[in-house]
Amino acid sequence: MHNGLTKLKTSTPGRVCLFGEHQDYLNLPIIASAISLRISIEGHRRGDSSVIIHLPDIESEESFSLSDPIKYENDRDYFKSVVSVLRRHELSFSKGIECTVTGKIPINAGTSSSSALVVTWVNFLAAMSEQSVNLSPEDIAQYAYEAEVLEFSEPGGMMDQYSTSIGGIIFLDSYPKIQVKKLHPKLGNLVLGNSGEPKDTKLILARVKNQIQRVVGELRKSYPDFSLQTISESRIDNYSKSLTDEQVELLHGTIRNRDITMQALKALNETTLDHKLVGNLMNEHQEVLRDVLKISTPKIDRMIEAALSAGAYGAKINGSGGGGCMFAYAPNNPQKVKEAIEREGGEAYTLTVDEGTRSSFLGAD
Repeated sequence: MHNGLTKLKTSTPGRVCLFGEHQDYLNLPIIASAISLRISIEGHRRGDSSVIIHLPDIESEESFSLSDPIKYENDRDYFKSVVSVLRRHELSFSKGIECTVTGKIPINAGTSSSSALVVTWVNFLAAMSEQSVNLSPEDIAQYAYEAEVLEFSEPGGMMDQYSTSIGGIIFLDSYPKIQVKKLHPKLGNLVLGNSGEPKDTKLILARVKNQIQRVVGELRKSYPDFSLQTISESRIDNYSKSLTDEQVELLHGTIRNRDITMQALKALNETTLDHKLVGNLMNEHQEVLRDVLKISTPKIDRMIEAALSAGAYGAKINGSGGGGCMFAYAPNNPQKVKEAIEREGGEAYTLTVDEGTRSSFLGAD
């Protein structure tokens, strides 16, 4: 296998959602960026069928045997679910694996630490399989989505797996079928601010997703052709008789976010990037997330205000919300913005756009 080089290191970036928060699971488009905080798995094949995973960052360890039937024992048993998914895709494992997982991505903070872990594990295991497969980034993303979302009937979309696997800045539209385009704006620095507030991703995703899906379901009873992909915001009031005031507001917010994302796509594709326009669109997006979807928190709002006062062009909550991270678009003065976020009690990181998942054989163990 690979000239006898059996020690492998695989790493994957986290991500921020630049535009389209709470949109991908509705089959609406998103724009996401891989960020320069990564998670790594380094390890080798064993002589037996045991899988031993050292997790020093959380002072833990996981183990199971490849010779036993895979049984999920936790809510999100991703190390096992990836094995199940890869076997379904005709990869096989006759030898066990021992590896160590380390990372710089904030955990449970909206920067896609769990998806980056699953993507890294898919990439690592495919290379360590009997077939020693070097999967394409798109296949890695798809298998990770199956292992993370479909296998456990989770409410999430595909943004996290595709953005961390492919890397760079991507525009992802999953309707009527998945289309991913790489964008190449000279974005410059982002500043990530971790509020340290714990969040319940599953609960928030399910709440927001269920609310808007209920709206769509109600409307389709009377208007079978109703579509979030095609409705214009000006026509929403035509449907308002079938909905409560709160549902009308939610529908307006969802379509506004969709339209902001498409305006941002146009701006990011321009030959000369208008930093101010991109920042303003980010701020408009945050207003909807804060006031309509109600996923921001007072502390994150203060961190955002501080970043804007320090000269950031735009700032928004990142991820499902209810805690976790925000980020600011600060290509010119990231240090000043970083310090402003820290004064509000956030843990701040200056970031750049990063490449996607990658792996390298390090030599015999």
